[in-house]
Parts: sequence; C-alpha cells; structure tokens
Amino acid sequence: MTRSKICGITREQDLRLVAAAGADAIGLVFYPPSPRHIEAARAAELLRALPPFVTVVGLFVNAAPETVREICAQVPLDVLQFHGDETPEYCAQFGKPFLKAIRVKAGVDLLQCAARFHQAQGLLLDAYVEGIPGGTGASFDWALIPADLPLPVILSGGLDEHNIAAAIRQVRPYAVDVSSGVEAAKGIKDAARVAAFLNEVKHVQLS
Repeated sequence: MTRSKICGITREQDLRLVAAAGADAIGLVFYPPSPRHIEAARAAELLRALPPFVTVVGLFVNAAPETVREICAQVPLDVLQFHGDETPEYCAQFGKPFLKAIRVKAGVDLLQCAARFHQAQGLLLDAYVEGIPGGTGASFDWALIPADLPLPVILSGGLDEHNIAAAIRQVRPYAVDVSSGVEAAKGIKDAARVAAFLNEVKHVQLS
C-alpha cells in the first residue's frame, strides 16, 4: 500500500478533513516565504485536533539550527523534512528521523544523493524549478528515478487526483506527497480533491 502525505496544512478544518480522509501524514511548512507557512505556536494549537496514528512532518529550508530546535521544542514533530542545501550532518543533528528533498532534473545523480544521505528515512523527489525550493505544482520526468534506489522514495511535484494512479504505477514509490494538487487556493485544501486524491492512492492497481 502506497502511503500518503498532505503537505501545507494551515487550518484546523483542513487538518481534520485530511486525517478523516485517511492521509498517513500531514506536512507543516516552517519556511516564512511560503504561502503555506505556519507559525510554531499556531501549529502546536492545530495539532491538538489531530487524531492518533497520523505522522506529523515539519518542513524546513536552510533554517538556522537553533530555529529548528526552537520549533521542535514547541511543536510535536515526528519527522523533519529538509528542502534546501542542508548537508547530511546538518540533517542528522536534531535527533529526529528526517527526509531529504531532492529537486530532480537531468544530471542529478539520485544514487549518489541516496548514498550521501544514507541516514535519511527516505528521499522526497520533487521537481526542479529555478529559485523555488518546493510547492511549485510542477512535475518532472519520473523516468529519471532509478529503479534500484536504496532509500524509500516519497514522490512529489505536480501530483493530483488525475495523474496520481499513473505516477504510482510507474514509480512505485513508498509514499506520495501532495500540496497544491489538492487545494482550492494556496494553503486552503479542497475537501473533494483531497478525497479524490486519497481514493486514487488507496485503489490504484499494481500489476
């Protein structure tokens, strides 16, 4: 079964609908330039409404280590997700499981990335868009993903209810991650699109 993460949660009603629809994980964006950014105090407040057994992932981009530590002290994050130029040593210093996001384009050696970030729980593969660390809604050529990557793949970038089944069939990722593909507006989730996306993930047929 392919796991699912809905990223960029900013509202309690969205958190509740995403959990009720069956997402395995939610993502909170602690990157101030993002339209989906959330303050730590607000995130901690939101998470009081989260039912059990939903993983909480905190997203950071080139944050100062003390900033990450401060947020971890305020918000009960299960996993950290790093979207910038962080080194393996940086990612491992917080004592929490982490994902390393890689922006994929021709010429990026994903096997080398997996070896370099071997301590990561997985690689989150997103589209490369110049100057934007993620959440672009752009997709990339899934054929660039080697079949023998030694880390679990979390597939991201331009996914929605219309292409997710094809993406899972082709890539066979451990998990899929969506933000803009299930939104009515930036940071505002669309209940029907969330339900349709997660339904596709749940029922995709793998031969």
